[in-house]
Amino acid sequence: MKFNYQARSKEGEIQSGVVEASSREAAFRVLEKHGLYVTALETTGAAPIYSRKLKIFEIITTKDVVLFSRQLSIMLKSKVPLIETFQTIAKQTRKSTFREELLKIAENVEGGTPLSKALAVYPRQFSTFYVSMVRSGEASGKLTDVFDYLADYLEKQYAFRGKIKGAMVYPLLILFVFIMVVGIIMVYVIPQLSSVLTETGQELPFLTKIVIGASGFLKKRGIFVLVAGAGLIIALVFFARSEDGKKFFDKYLLKTPLIKGFLKKLYLGRFALNLSTLISGGLPIIQALDITGEVVGSNTYQKIIIETRDKVKKGETMSSVLERRPNFISPLFYQMVMVGEKTGTLDSSLKNVVQFYQQDIDRGLDSFIKLLEPVFIIALGGVVALLMGAVLMPLYSIGI
Repeated sequence: MKFNYQARSKEGEIQSGVVEASSREAAFRVLEKHGLYVTALETTGAAPIYSRKLKIFEIITTKDVVLFSRQLSIMLKSKVPLIETFQTIAKQTRKSTFREELLKIAENVEGGTPLSKALAVYPRQFSTFYVSMVRSGEASGKLTDVFDYLADYLEKQYAFRGKIKGAMVYPLLILFVFIMVVGIIMVYVIPQLSSVLTETGQELPFLTKIVIGASGFLKKRGIFVLVAGAGLIIALVFFARSEDGKKFFDKYLLKTPLIKGFLKKLYLGRFALNLSTLISGGLPIIQALDITGEVVGSNTYQKIIIETRDKVKKGETMSSVLERRPNFISPLFYQMVMVGEKTGTLDSSLKNVVQFYQQDIDRGLDSFIKLLEPVFIIALGGVVALLMGAVLMPLYSIGI
């Protein structure tokens, strides 16, 4: 934000100008540091509406936080002071919303607030996991190493999500073509052929009647079908994001034959990655398990992790608790945990597990996508053949 100011110097001279700061209070402090006594301070006039940036185009994405974390890691390694680091990154940030947040964080830290608390003010950008890692770095004096761990962790997560989204583009494209082709046939092709069948006056097969009826309904009420379909999709998305929806999908997807294996590897890999990163950052095992349970992304695995945390508090080992859950924890996972516990290298053992599961997930994802392609194509061909057959068979039976 920019502020117009009027102030007096120590010599009594009147000065005026413009100062940029994250808030009115910050502007006062900046001017006071320069030995000025502020007599008037107000925000600059609002920019014309056509020159203002729409906030919708300034949504702070995961990519922004990943880039910020890597820049922060590099600059701290170069011994640049923390406040100066935040201010420098803020100047280079194109999104004004994120820039203001970084300047505010720098201002709070400069005022004596711990960095972890300053970051916690913005939970949408900095998760519980992120803030806890920073807090551990502050406590251990290894803040530079922690941001290095965080940058690596966020980059891996971002790359994996990007791969899943990229892999789903082709199947979704085929699904879109499938819906378009079926829609065109039902709305434009079938009605023309059905008029010929009606004129013959013969008794139509049951399947043909269903297809013609559905075609007539779509032609008259197609817009309502589209609205209802869009509404259903939106409702499902909101339900999936709700607590009840997460529990419902988590419970039944982990029992679905075709995808349960993939999901178990995904959650175990996430379990190992989060826990290894937190332990490497210096967090105690109990606190690391507690945070991992919050960010693992599955209610089922969260319960397992919380149960493990409670048992470890009572003196049991992680591996012995996890071994009792063979339906959700693979032998490889708890055996590697056991090795890490015995050798005192739990974080390294878990990193090996992460590497194994990431490779396995990549292979599984590629196989799954390759399987979807022919399934969609066969389904498209089958539905089109069924629709056309339902109309053409009566025509052939009367010799048209």
